[in-house]
Amino acid sequence: MITSDAMTTEQAVRSMLLLMPRLVGRAKRLPIPAALRGLDLAPRHLALLAHLQYDGPLTVSQLADRLEVAPTTVSLMVGDLSRHGILTREEDDADRRRRIVAIASDYAAPITEWLSGSATAWTEVLATLTPAERVTIVATMRAYEAALEKHTST
Repeated sequence: MITSDAMTTEQAVRSMLLLMPRLVGRAKRLPIPAALRGLDLAPRHLALLAHLQYDGPLTVSQLADRLEVAPTTVSLMVGDLSRHGILTREEDDADRRRRIVAIASDYAAPITEWLSGSATAWTEVLATLTPAERVTIVATMRAYEAALEKHTST
């Protein structure tokens, strides 16, 4: 482990390559609440549920924008989660052609429980940083995701 403030790019890459699999492994071991077990939920479902948990009910288009995927992809996920009773779809009072997607009341607490482990860890770490440092962390993670997409797309 390198503790110096003068970390080379090579040292940082090595550290991140060793750290990322451990982070992913630990995230995968977050306990899934009993109410959600056996539903074959994937990371994409967790991201969708996190947006609904933190942002409240949204339309399919809003979810697609936030998840940066096509609306048809979100529609398929919403349909799947709705069939399991995890999500509800209501008519939008402002535009009857649109549907508002929300977490079903029976699943709000289990989803909060599932997200809380990761949210608590992030809060613990990010609370110690300055606002500028938090911006740097989030920007770096987004840039890494974009670079990884660029280098893994076929």
